[in-house]
Amino acid sequence: MDNKEKIEEIIEKMEDKAFEIDESVEDAAVITKVEQEYGADEIQVLEGLEAVRKRPGMYIGSTGPRGLHHLVYEIVDNSIDEALAGYCSKIDVVIEKGDIIRVTDNGRGIPVGVNSKTGLPAVTVVFTVLHAGGKFGGGGYKVSGGLHGVGASVVNALSEWLEVKVCDGEDVYFQRYERGRIINELEKIGKSDVKGTEVRFKADPEIFKETTVYEYDILERRLREQAFLNAGVHIELRDERDEDNIIKNNFMYEGGIKSFVEYIHKKRSLEVIHPDIIYFSARNKDDTISVEIAMQYNDSYNENLLTFANNIHTTDGGTHEEGFKRALTYVMNDYARKFGKLKDNDKNLSGEDVREGLTAIISVKLKEAQFEGQTKAKLGNTEVRTMVDKLVRDKLMTYLEENPSAARIIFDKALASSRAREAARKAREQARRKTPLESAQLPGKLADCQSKDPSETEIFIVEGDSAGGSAKNGRDRRIQAILPLWGKMLNVEKARIDKVYGNDKLTPVITALGTGIGEDFDITKLRYDKVIIMADADVDGSHIRTLLLTFFFRYMRPLIEAGHVYIAQPPLYRITKGKEHRYAYSDAQRDQMLASIEGKTEIQRYKGLGEMDKEQLWETTMDPENRIMLRVEMSDAEAADETFTILMGDKVEPRREFIEQNAKYVQNLDV
Repeated sequence: MDNKEKIEEIIEKMEDKAFEIDESVEDAAVITKVEQEYGADEIQVLEGLEAVRKRPGMYIGSTGPRGLHHLVYEIVDNSIDEALAGYCSKIDVVIEKGDIIRVTDNGRGIPVGVNSKTGLPAVTVVFTVLHAGGKFGGGGYKVSGGLHGVGASVVNALSEWLEVKVCDGEDVYFQRYERGRIINELEKIGKSDVKGTEVRFKADPEIFKETTVYEYDILERRLREQAFLNAGVHIELRDERDEDNIIKNNFMYEGGIKSFVEYIHKKRSLEVIHPDIIYFSARNKDDTISVEIAMQYNDSYNENLLTFANNIHTTDGGTHEEGFKRALTYVMNDYARKFGKLKDNDKNLSGEDVREGLTAIISVKLKEAQFEGQTKAKLGNTEVRTMVDKLVRDKLMTYLEENPSAARIIFDKALASSRAREAARKAREQARRKTPLESAQLPGKLADCQSKDPSETEIFIVEGDSAGGSAKNGRDRRIQAILPLWGKMLNVEKARIDKVYGNDKLTPVITALGTGIGEDFDITKLRYDKVIIMADADVDGSHIRTLLLTFFFRYMRPLIEAGHVYIAQPPLYRITKGKEHRYAYSDAQRDQMLASIEGKTEIQRYKGLGEMDKEQLWETTMDPENRIMLRVEMSDAEAADETFTILMGDKVEPRREFIEQNAKYVQNLDV
């Protein structure tokens, strides 16, 4: 029986069987070597690989760009696990020509001996059988960040081809797979006195139909993050796709997550309001959980709280985030009462008040991590909540008592936030009395639609009264509402929430959508399924779009997260020949059309939406059958947060640098 037949037999036998996970676990906040042998029998098998290619989204989240980059993360996570075990200090990630990924580490090397449960080489099991790895109680790892051991096999299943090379200190072994299937048996190809693993793979275009091209910036962000979370590990990223312009970055941070906080503030040009980065860490008594927290306040009005579990960014938070928030609010109020910052009749500071301007990193490492969903967006271990809560209550209170000057600055900011929030509450109530935000009274300029079914309706937020008039007359009145705006609105990046209520440009938007904003936001009250920003294709239109998106991002973020926000794409040109006309949405499309048309043509360049009559606006921009729209997505909230801070904040220099770096991507600039 060859290896392919063995794998099929294993899958058949173990499809419904779950291997028991060993409850006797250890953990290390500071990296210490795992002393138990890491051999072939430490690789334990849970089940087969059949469903991965049929349902890739279950394993990597999506088959778009996010899922494509996730493949790289899975292989890198395995190398990080070797670092956590104390055996790996250097990881190289290379984007080769043709968007081939190569990940190399100097760890122990995946075991190549025969696994007694399967009769296969352990490395073959790792790459061909789902839920096979050294992370299921075998003792090969204390903690791990990979997809519960499925990472290598999932990447293999979703790759056009994958090659693995293992050096065990004596021999070099090689095996190749295509779409998850073995092409050659594991073979010795040479000698070497080094140890480590090299994985090369090419994402399968049959799975990743949208794109198989990697974005360097996305990988750079993730790998830098991993270097921050694992102090002392050296990660190098190289892009060799253009041999005349090889890009390279090295990441190594001895300061760990303290360096992470410092980097965020420097990157966004945020001014810190106290000099020290507050840092504390702890392990539980049986040494199964470690916690690290680093935090510092800055002069912005936004909180930036990043949480990680076993080096995985838990974007939806979880028990570690809950414990931190609860303890932070408790400590700040307890300290304020204890030292007279709050009087007996004063209200307590809210969680939003004490987190305004806070940058905090929470990193927990534990062996038996419980995540919600395969892509690990949320941590579920209840014992972590208790541990983080206790750590923050003890250590933060001590810090505040020992550093009264920093404590005073922090509390002054929290109190200012509280006063602004109270002012916002009063402004909100006043706004409701004047133009009820939660009643049937809608903005006067809103031309509402006839349908009351939010699942089929859409609202166009239109720049200017002229374009608004054309849109009102040309729309489908049954399902399309029009809200004209005029002039520049408030830049919410430079204002607290109390300035938002009562703002004559933003109040109509809040009222029309019906959801409320900030802590009052309720997406179930959304009156329209699609919120479409329709502005001119010029500098002013771009500015209005950015201001609106900043507002949605800061005060109505779930709108974006749920996919309700769109940007209309009006045409730039109308090309007419005789009585026939066509529309071009870019210079390239215009040139292509002109090349295909014989004879004399007239070209009209639209400077603004107001130049179109109602029929043209409907035909090109509003007709659901023909229009082109861009949906605003939150695939990387941190990157969006950073971009809004840079572009809409007070600091000029980072904005200039951003524009200079991204100028090459600008198209159709109209000045």
